[in-house]
Amino acid sequence: MSITGGFFHLGASHHTAPLALREKLALTPEKTAALGARIGALSGLREWAVLSTCNRVEFYGVAESSAAIDCLRAEFCALLECPSAELNAAIRQTSGLDALRHLLGVASGLDSQMLGETEIFGQVKEAYAQAQHRGTTGPVLNRIFQKTFQTAKLVRTHTAITEGQVSVANVAVDLALKIFGELRAARVLLLGAGEIGEKTARAFQSRGAEALTVASRRLERAMELAQALAASALPFEHAPGRLAEFDIVVCATAAPGVVLAPEAVAATMRRRPARPLFFIDLALPRDVDPAVAGLPNVFLYNLDDLAKIAEENRTARAAEVARAQALVAERAGALWRRMEPLCGGAPAGGTRWTEAARHPAG
Repeated sequence: MSITGGFFHLGASHHTAPLALREKLALTPEKTAALGARIGALSGLREWAVLSTCNRVEFYGVAESSAAIDCLRAEFCALLECPSAELNAAIRQTSGLDALRHLLGVASGLDSQMLGETEIFGQVKEAYAQAQHRGTTGPVLNRIFQKTFQTAKLVRTHTAITEGQVSVANVAVDLALKIFGELRAARVLLLGAGEIGEKTARAFQSRGAEALTVASRRLERAMELAQALAASALPFEHAPGRLAEFDIVVCATAAPGVVLAPEAVAATMRRRPARPLFFIDLALPRDVDPAVAGLPNVFLYNLDDLAKIAEENRTARAAEVARAQALVAERAGALWRRMEPLCGGAPAGGTRWTEAARHPAG
């Protein structure tokens, strides 16, 4: 599709980028800040927000021309030092109504690897909040994101797409039950004390797991979460040497590279050869070296693996998906008819907006 400017979407997701590439594209807070500095002075980029999750990195914005979008793409590629050919093969662009329909579908959980998952709603809200904090939103994005949140809530309220095992936490627990039979005697180690790790830990507890240990690079955070979960805390640096004590290891750190190497896991298995060890790698970049999966009696599942299992639930909810998609299409069409006039011309002064324009009433 030819992109001439106006409201646009630009990015890569699990549809176009395998896990190994999404690891390269993931934006840490530091990289996001660096990117903001690089593109803040781009001529013709009037508004922008970036959504970075384990399954996608996407920009939503308002541009005066296709040249501004091309510059954004070039700066993104340069920051990540990613070969342009590899990035261009994964990136998709849409504009106008198509971009709006895409954003509404993303926030509603219709474009997720795990259809109907609810975490994405909070992630879109956070992306918008960060853009507001940076001062990179204006009358177009403010209005579009507000209506996006309303639509996502409507989809969740009036359809049943969230029913079934639609979260990585629930799918991971089901897999563990198949491996161990029951979880009451299973010892669970949580590496990382963030939101997704906490949700997975609580899912294990809800299905009978009683022995839970939390390890985080920030010991105080590990102790805080351990207290909330009635669990134990472990210094992060001690975790690799104590893997043999656990049956299930949930990995959800924000580390920039591998945390558990094959050598450490192989040494662990020599100490417990008859007992299986189950790794659930929810991190991006991945915490566990993929080679670990080749070790005897070791089970390793990453985000893409869990999503494939969850996909089995999609067929059972086909009618609900169709209803949700119809709601999104209807809302996108109605909103675009009101927004299209705002997306055409550039404001006086190019990229600068008044405070009143950044935060309109309603």
